[in-house]
Amino acid sequence: MQNVTAVAHRGDPYRLRENTIASLRSALDLGADAVECDVRLTRDGVPVLLHDATLKRLWAHDRPLASLSAAEVRGLTAGAVPTLAEALAATEGSRLMLDLPGTREVGAARRIVDAVREAGATDRVYYCAGAVAMLAVRAADPSAEIALTCTSLAPPRPALLAAVRPRWLNYRFSLVDRELAARVHRDGRLLSVWTPDTRRSLRRLIGLDVDSITTNRIGLLTALRKEG
Repeated sequence: MQNVTAVAHRGDPYRLRENTIASLRSALDLGADAVECDVRLTRDGVPVLLHDATLKRLWAHDRPLASLSAAEVRGLTAGAVPTLAEALAATEGSRLMLDLPGTREVGAARRIVDAVREAGATDRVYYCAGAVAMLAVRAADPSAEIALTCTSLAPPRPALLAAVRPRWLNYRFSLVDRELAARVHRDGRLLSVWTPDTRRSLRRLIGLDVDSITTNRIGLLTALRKEG
């Protein structure tokens, strides 16, 4: 399936630090159709790109993001942790898949949705995470495009699907087989998977006709996609 959507996981993290502007741009240069990035809020409510709850792993500061202002984050990382607004500006015209690992309340989701709206990027942004975060996004933006992350083979509850109204179901790649792909498509939704990184896994998933693959090796995926 040559038309599978190629999504770069946190940019191009095998070559450049994840969730940075340079990493996002590198992924797009390698042919990514979209870039997945993680968004959390600083103490003063500014959406920034960071997967972890602290700065320890990437920036060697054992400080919770929620305890820091946006200005403090900028100072501790020499400006390398971008705000969502900066990431949207740097990827103008390209799709972004926003993963919201720390979002649990409608107010937090609304700050992120508002940043997207203020950047004029509503039509090129979609959101992914588990049920709690996606319910918050749906409440904040009734028209948002959502990829509901599923972590087991059990079908999502009908009441949850009715409340979230996801366009996509987003599964860990190791859970996906032909039967699951057929079920998702039969129910009228698109299937996205995360995060296969080996040639073998990528080829298998392309062969299953998944609609989107999120990977850390975006250059490999785009090369395999050209092969058909």
